[in-house]
Amino acid sequence: MSEINLSVIVPLYNEIENVPNLCKAIDAAVSKVGCSYEILIIDDGSSDGSWEKLKECAKQYKCFRLIRFRRNFGQTAAMSAGFRESKGDIVVTLDADLQNDPSDIKMLVDKMHEGYDVVSGWRKNRKDTFINRKLPSMLANGMISWITGVHLHDYGCTLKAYSREVVQNIDLYGEMHRFIPALASWGGGRTTEVVVNHHPRLLGKSKYGIGRVTKVILDLITVKFLLSYSTKPIQIFGKIGMYCGIPGLLLFLFIFMAHFLWKFFDIGSESLALMAKSPFWLISSFMLIFFGIQFISIGVLAELQTRTYHEAQNKPIYVIKEVVD
Repeated sequence: MSEINLSVIVPLYNEIENVPNLCKAIDAAVSKVGCSYEILIIDDGSSDGSWEKLKECAKQYKCFRLIRFRRNFGQTAAMSAGFRESKGDIVVTLDADLQNDPSDIKMLVDKMHEGYDVVSGWRKNRKDTFINRKLPSMLANGMISWITGVHLHDYGCTLKAYSREVVQNIDLYGEMHRFIPALASWGGGRTTEVVVNHHPRLLGKSKYGIGRVTKVILDLITVKFLLSYSTKPIQIFGKIGMYCGIPGLLLFLFIFMAHFLWKFFDIGSESLALMAKSPFWLISSFMLIFFGIQFISIGVLAELQTRTYHEAQNKPIYVIKEVVD
């Protein structure tokens, strides 16, 4: 156990209008939790003077730590830096736009004490526009829950609480921060969600738009692969190869037999013979066989790379929760 019980991580990018109210609200909320704490605000390369405003406001409160990126690396990078620099046994993340309510932090921490590894906020009464914010989010949440098997109403809500064990065993890349509950499930983490407050944005400008849908879909494919096939890639590439190669081989044998029997034994129908002479079916069979060989070869190479990854770093393919001698 560390000396700090709670770390609050806030990624921030160009939120100069919200900085004073943000610092005040977080300090007031966290001081009521009743434990030792730290507040980390990560400036993700802001260019509007947010950093200077942060340094000015942080002097008024205790337990603030500020981290500044050289340029804008994205929210996932900011959260990853916060996880790496934090020291608390429980780590809470929230947005800097004050749409998340800092007063909900205590509720998340109390829920964590019930034995959960991840407590996710659910913006049940979300104060955003329907077409470009709520509707894409609803579709994405349903798709993520279906593919990962971890059913949450609101993956996109930044207000979440994590145990130290979860954040120290997860490396984040791309836009992966929203998938942490799903990634935590790989190691047997217990996940739940609670309804949290959500406020309309009063100051500043939203950094999110409908364009992030493509990023979410691509990262979701990565997450599915990590959850199901990260230690056995041959299982997915090999299956695809078999699904292509076997029909291709059967089609080739069918064409060969139809042509052979019609030509030499006058067995079969003329239509099958014409089909056997068509270059389309012959080329299709060879293409399917080629695809099958290619995917199986990719699977074998991925298996070699997976073993190199785990063995070179002495990285286990399992997660231990507890040992009793």
